[in-house]
Amino acid sequence: MDSLRVKKDNLLKYLTGLDSLIVAYSGGLDSSFLLACAHQVLGERVIAVTSLSSTYPERDKIQAIEFTKKRGIRHEFINSNELSISEFVKNTRLRCYYCKKELCIKLNELAYKMNISHIAHGANMDDLKDFRPGMKAAEESGLISPLIEANLYKNEIKLLAKEMGIPMWNKPPSACLASRIPYGEKITAEKLRVIESAEDFLISSGFLQCRVRHHGLIARIELEENQMAMLINDRNLREKTLNYLRELGFRYVCLDLSGYEMGSLNRELDMEESFDEKDKD
Repeated sequence: MDSLRVKKDNLLKYLTGLDSLIVAYSGGLDSSFLLACAHQVLGERVIAVTSLSSTYPERDKIQAIEFTKKRGIRHEFINSNELSISEFVKNTRLRCYYCKKELCIKLNELAYKMNISHIAHGANMDDLKDFRPGMKAAEESGLISPLIEANLYKNEIKLLAKEMGIPMWNKPPSACLASRIPYGEKITAEKLRVIESAEDFLISSGFLQCRVRHHGLIARIELEENQMAMLINDRNLREKTLNYLRELGFRYVCLDLSGYEMGSLNRELDMEESFDEKDKD
């Protein structure tokens, strides 16, 4: 734990050196921890900014508002309409780049208007290991990554957040709803609405971590391995789930036996890369 406190001290020192700061605030663990630390040392010189978008669950927005209100942190909102970005709607492997780029433009405009020196997002060391085109957009747009500067990993952030009494310390990861749609399949407002409704139902049924991947007429449910039996063995719950998702428009409802996997649709990218390598041979 001593090494963790050193990392946190380094984070606080880094943040203390900033004149003023906008934190791109999603309401998740990483940005909540970053925001709390920034508010600790910068006080009124930090502002949380949340994007209002159909690609993020309403439940995350509500939690973000509650967090900033309870801590007395100024909270601003910007409207983001990713569905107006043709490159995003096409849902290519660079989808997140175009989305993040648009968000960064709006954040920079707000920072200029409010005379704020820096904009930070909650990327951590683990994000450097995954396929994250949005990171490139953030870097190009001048956003800073204090958690990476402090060499903090997700599991370390979780421990520090728990110690600070941040309620999101054990919150399951919550990604953009568009990440439930396979690459190459068009992203629409209706698909996003259906995905959010399906996941809200599962969460209200007691599933702590879940994803509903949208494969046209097929809903592929991902659950934590230790909760899969809960759905399989409870016939009443299984029927309610089946009926609810069918009402949303799915004809077939499947449980993925691999369980929950963050970014599982990125498997397609791995396959493409392996095929590319074979083509080179």
